[in-house]
Amino acid sequence: MKLENEKDIIQLVMNDQQMMDILKTASTLELPDWWICAGFVRSKIWDTLHGFQKRTALGDVDLIYFDNLNINETDEKRLEKLLFEVMPEVPWSVKNQARMHLKNNLNPYTSSTDAISKFTETATALGVKLDQTGNILLTAPHGIDDVLQLIVRPTPLFRDSAELLKIYNKRLAEKNWSNTWHRLTFKNK
Repeated sequence: MKLENEKDIIQLVMNDQQMMDILKTASTLELPDWWICAGFVRSKIWDTLHGFQKRTALGDVDLIYFDNLNINETDEKRLEKLLFEVMPEVPWSVKNQARMHLKNNLNPYTSSTDAISKFTETATALGVKLDQTGNILLTAPHGIDDVLQLIVRPTPLFRDSAELLKIYNKRLAEKNWSNTWHRLTFKNK
């Protein structure tokens, strides 16, 4: 499958029954401003662009939402438990982005998309969800060019800070993505 634009990415997700099942399960929680993001989307795109017939294993499925009226981490664990009961084979990770700025020592996020824009790499700053009618929505605060061109670079937040750029470089070393996706290009700017 050729991937050139947002419609192609949405079609890619729509054609993947496991991804659709995960999205449908997440949607049943009816969380405010929810998205499934990061590697869930990025890795599927990279797998496709590398011609893999089988999807690479998911380290976790990041379900994020934004609820500034309840920032209790215990509630996130309760939601994970509910999801595990429905799909125990999925490595769920649920995080309310209304509290994650505290963990990351940043100014408060204004929405889930704002939080996604502050992920480490532009290629990872992606999210998908289902709207009320079951259509797939895609958010990509830094666009989709990098993920489609197999470029890994820091988001502006990480690029513009020497301290955060160190975190970006450490993360790249730990992830060792080039072992799995050999056509990736890594950049610091």
